[in-house]
Parts: sequence; C-alpha cells; structure tokens
Amino acid sequence: MEKRAINPWQWQEERGYAQAVEVKQTEGTLYCAGQAAVNPDGTSSAADMKTQLIQALQNLEQVITEAGYECKNIVRLNVFTTSSDELFTTCFDIYVDWAAKHGIKTALTLMEVKNLYETLNIEFEATVVR
Repeated sequence: MEKRAINPWQWQEERGYAQAVEVKQTEGTLYCAGQAAVNPDGTSSAADMKTQLIQALQNLEQVITEAGYECKNIVRLNVFTTSSDELFTTCFDIYVDWAAKHGIKTALTLMEVKNLYETLNIEFEATVVR
C-alpha cells in the first residue's frame, strides 16, 4: 500500500490531520462504524467529554486492531460531537496526541450534531487501509 498526505499549508499539522490522503495499491479497506464510549456490556457512558473521548478512541483502536489493521493507516476520520466548543476547550489535545502517537495523517471532518445515542457526546467513524 502506498499512502501520501496532501497538505498545501502547514497549519493542520498542529491539529493532527491532513487536507487529503491519496492511497494506491491497497490490499484491503476497513470501514468502521461510529465508535463511541460504549462499554463492553453495551451500556453508554454518561461520563464527561474527556473521558468519553478517551474511551471512544480505545474502542476504535480495538476494532481496528482486531480486524488486523493499524491505526497509522486511518485515511478518513469523521468526528461527531454534541459540543464542538467543549471538545476544543477540554480535550482536543488528547486527540492530537493520540494521532501523533500512531503517526496518523488522516483526512478529518468534525461535525457538531444535536445529539448522539443515549448519553454519548462524541463518536469516531474511520476508514482504514492496508
């Protein structure tokens, strides 16, 4: 697999994403359903945004790893949140650190939504290649 990030500017580097990602010669593509702070027993977390973000990222990692893929090969990530303001002021740095730790250069879109399932307030939907 050959992957190339396209960044006409540099400012997105500090935010943990790429403007576009080109992928050639893939062996497989994994489309992940939205991963949120849902416990192994299926109950939704009622914790704060920061705690939910950490758990949602852990759940995303688990799905990707169990499928035999690597987080560094996430090429598209959609983030749904019930509060962009809260995300940016309380815990976006955790996402940026997580992306850096895995060497992730992904095309990213963040969307504020009216609500998510039950008590959830953040969800990650990923496309991963191999």
